[in-house]
Amino acid sequence: MFGLFSTVTKKVIIGYLVILIFSLSAVGFALSRMHQQTQQTEQLVNVEFRSFELVRDLQQNLLAQENIEKQLLILRDPALSELRLNRNGEFTRYALALNRFPSTPHLQNLIKLVESYRQADNQLSEALFFENWTQAQKISNEISVPLRIQLLNYLAEFRQQQQQTINADLAQLSKHTGDAFQMTMLLTLIGICLSAPASLTVILSIHRSVRALKHATENISAGRFEHRPALTGNDEFSQLAHDFTRMGTKLRELEQLHLDANPLTLLPGNLALDREIDMRISKRDPFCHLYIDLDNFKVYSDRYGYKAGSDVLAKVGELIQQVVGQYGSPEDLVGHIGGDDYVVLSTIDSGEFLAQKMIEAFDKMAPSFYNAEDRKAGAFVGEDRYGVKRTFPLMTISIAVIPSDHYEYPSRLAFSQDCARLKEYLKIQKGSNYMLESRR
Repeated sequence: MFGLFSTVTKKVIIGYLVILIFSLSAVGFALSRMHQQTQQTEQLVNVEFRSFELVRDLQQNLLAQENIEKQLLILRDPALSELRLNRNGEFTRYALALNRFPSTPHLQNLIKLVESYRQADNQLSEALFFENWTQAQKISNEISVPLRIQLLNYLAEFRQQQQQTINADLAQLSKHTGDAFQMTMLLTLIGICLSAPASLTVILSIHRSVRALKHATENISAGRFEHRPALTGNDEFSQLAHDFTRMGTKLRELEQLHLDANPLTLLPGNLALDREIDMRISKRDPFCHLYIDLDNFKVYSDRYGYKAGSDVLAKVGELIQQVVGQYGSPEDLVGHIGGDDYVVLSTIDSGEFLAQKMIEAFDKMAPSFYNAEDRKAGAFVGEDRYGVKRTFPLMTISIAVIPSDHYEYPSRLAFSQDCARLKEYLKIQKGSNYMLESRR
């Protein structure tokens, strides 16, 4: 009897040892892999995404410097010098931030290009400080502009490489999660066959966590960035779930910004404009809303074809950007909401002046859209929307200018309704016109 008890005891001990080994192995393996994936996700969020955003900020800063530099060399306004110094300070901070990322050959090349550009910019700053405009123009044309173009091109390539790296890391993370899931399931199933109900509870908990995170990885890899892993707590699984949530939010924002841009003019679309209007309203910053519409564009497109119409829309977008860049402020936003409709958000004092300059520039450019016969006649015969033949003048432009302080409580809906009302009035007027809504 003692020998039997001893044998049974050994089996129980061996059985529990097997259960313990497989249970600990399953839990340990899962936690180890999930910890590795947490580190990979943190690397992705803290390094890859942040470097991606930093490169984007550098690009935007360089473009802003370019606009300010052109205006400064033309206008020679001391206020622009101060604004330029502020932009240069931002650029220096961004440049120094590059050194905090892990060193790679591409990053080292980028840092060298940035340093070369900073040295050229210092030379330009010195010439501007002593108001040596001829020397400043020479430095800008021969050194700063070529280096800026080279740096912008390299930043674009760098961002593309970063995007490829992010996609590869996401795919690798998904694969590792799948491998971890399969191995954990193998160990877990062996443990389940030998374990007690208590062990089964622990294993099922791990199983649910791994499945949720695997599903999240697959969704994000497939571009469904709105997915959120349903995990709560303070353990590694929940931490990884929070990382997935932050990563999905960042990717969603990048996707929305990319999809919102108008494919013809590459100008911001409705989403960006709505965000900017809401932000300015929430901050109670006075601003001016310009709604720009082309008159007789449809009949022009019917007469000259879709391609010619698309070229007109692209050139008008460029014209608006040039006018705003030359006479507006760096905080102004130019958007293309579709078709022949554009929107500009500017300062209260600049809105009417910008409208005048846009009309002046458009009226000079509009005749070039037509053939010699139509240009000489100043009109052409076409069918209106009802199929009736009429004589249409050359294209003109209508601009509704509405300051935000026209309203006691401004809103996007109010701007939209008043723009539509002013547009209908302007379209029945002859030639290019703008109308400034009275301020409250």
